Amino acid sequence: MEHRSLDSRLAWLSDRDNASRLRRGLRGLEKESLRVDGRGYLAHTQHPQGLGSALTHPHLTTDYSEALPELVTPPYPSNWETLQFLCDLHIYVAKHLEDELLWAQSMPCRIPSGDKVPIAVYGSSNPGKLRSVYRRGLGFRYGRAMQTISGVHFNYSAPLDFWRLLYEREPSNLSLKDFISHRYMGAIRNYRRLAWLLIYLFGASPAFCKSFPTARSPYLRELDADTWFAPYGTSLRMSDIGYRNRSQSELQISMNSLDDYLAGMVAAVTTSNPRYEAIGVLADGEYRQLNTNTLQIEAEYYSPIRPKPPADNPHRPTVALRDNGVKYLEVRTLDLNMMDPLGVNAQQLRFVEALLLYCLLNDSPLIDSAEQAEIDERDLLVAREGRRPGLALPRGGRTVGLARWAGDVLAEIRDIAALLDEDDNGYVDSVEAQLTSARDPERTPSAQILQHMRSEGASFFELALETSRQQHRYFSELRLPAGKEAWLDELARESLEEQARLEAESGQSFEYYLREYFFEV
Repeated sequence: MEHRSLDSRLAWLSDRDNASRLRRGLRGLEKESLRVDGRGYLAHTQHPQGLGSALTHPHLTTDYSEALPELVTPPYPSNWETLQFLCDLHIYVAKHLEDELLWAQSMPCRIPSGDKVPIAVYGSSNPGKLRSVYRRGLGFRYGRAMQTISGVHFNYSAPLDFWRLLYEREPSNLSLKDFISHRYMGAIRNYRRLAWLLIYLFGASPAFCKSFPTARSPYLRELDADTWFAPYGTSLRMSDIGYRNRSQSELQISMNSLDDYLAGMVAAVTTSNPRYEAIGVLADGEYRQLNTNTLQIEAEYYSPIRPKPPADNPHRPTVALRDNGVKYLEVRTLDLNMMDPLGVNAQQLRFVEALLLYCLLNDSPLIDSAEQAEIDERDLLVAREGRRPGLALPRGGRTVGLARWAGDVLAEIRDIAALLDEDDNGYVDSVEAQLTSARDPERTPSAQILQHMRSEGASFFELALETSRQQHRYFSELRLPAGKEAWLDELARESLEEQARLEAESGQSFEYYLREYFFEV
């Protein structure tokens, strides 16, 4: 990356008033966790009625499976508020789980064979059917087991006051909306160049249960009768075992501009794919998938980071981005941190925010096909064996040692963190902690998880189950303020009423609803 402009922007941001505007960004979290029974097997019960409707509840929904709750926070101007809301959701969910637990690991529990993983149910309304059919299509395309992998998504938007200030400082022929989108797309490119760093620092899935179907890979070893592991692995979730899906390997969506991104996405959601034509859309009167296109809808694209339109926009993402521009970034690289009851902690959020701002404030050259190939190779290499001593990563046609590169980048991110640390609130400390992990791979979560399994003689399944039980006890012993619990009760009731209203109003056929939905692109 070119750093002269970064140095200039940092000097400009050293002004107290300018820096204060940078600190007012919004943060949000989306956290997935499997529901399991007391023995650690995938739950086959329905989404708890007391949590409301997964279709219409703003904060408690499901992802792929009926047994995969997703906890969603609103955007907040502080990490403390974001994490407190997530904690409140955990307390509320624990109250309604009865004899079940939330699985603490990204890699799944003991799951049944393929077609026995239950798909999420959203009711009989057309929007509900669309969600369920989409998930059925994912199962046919990639297998249901892959959809049981969990993670944490971090959503971030820089403050509008900061954007206006930067727009004045760096005049552009673009409108303010397009200027913001242009800079966010630059941040995305820089993030993709550095996603390997988060995979190394926060990867927490170096092992998995043998019940998870996978072809034997040369970098995997048998830890015990129940566990596969990668001796130097960091995030098997982000490897070819998990979300680095071969079925999308030929799909190249450019992030070189918002227009390029939208053109690639539109092509993917409108172009039929022979592989999916073989599956078919309707069989015996039942939908197998929404369509035979390369992507059924935009959400099917697996990417470590996404540009996002306004959260409350009713249109499809491509249309909303075209009309409104990029409003925030969604980071999708984080594994569940099983050593924290929430699956994520404030130190991680501080660091990811500082990293995103580093990516935003740096110049960002376009990514050509050769660099994209290096990015893909790097991410996969770090996910599989990021802690290997002396590991070298491809960069610009050469190689550079992981530890050296990480140290150089972290030293620069530290300057961003210092700007965010107005009241010594932990940003610099978060970077210092990652510098320690860069020097000593044994400090990373992936190494610590393997060390726990070895020292306790526990399989992946045993360690994850015991951790899940401990975390459930922790949240079950906490109490919500009466007002917060009553508010969540009311949200659950309102969401069920809204689902019932949608089902009562579904007059048009599902076929017509789909035609209208896909016509929008």
